[in-house]
Amino acid sequence: MSGAGAPTLSVDGTGLRVVVVAASWHTQVMDGLLAGARRALAAANVTEVTEIRVPGTFELPVAARAAAASADAVVALGVVIRGGTPHFEYVCQAATLGLTDVAVQTGVPVGFGVLTCDDEAQAVDRAGLPGSHEDKGAEAAEAAVATVVALRGL
Repeated sequence: MSGAGAPTLSVDGTGLRVVVVAASWHTQVMDGLLAGARRALAAANVTEVTEIRVPGTFELPVAARAAAASADAVVALGVVIRGGTPHFEYVCQAATLGLTDVAVQTGVPVGFGVLTCDDEAQAVDRAGLPGSHEDKGAEAAEAAVATVVALRGL
């Protein structure tokens, strides 16, 4: 399981403005990721949360870039499931590089909650749904808030 060795993060995000940008494909998985992000942000005392839905994972970077202008952190949530064409590789690479660029260019932490899975079962297992082994939506939100707090300590 990829979650082995994950850190336990517990930070106070009181007063932070967080934007969650979420793709719309694979409704069941996305609902789980969003619920996990919401739980993690509430546990970190983040009350100013805006959610934006975009069509797919490819659109996450441009929405994250716009969100970064008014947020302390952005949480990007999406899922790409491998198919029979190279489309999977192109979308995954574009989303990863695009979201990295947003964080580096703006200085606003971007929690990376993009699942890149071989099949739907892998995505469901990481979506934070009942019976899932991992909650990547929560992990992405926790990472974004923890990074804001860490950067403020510099």
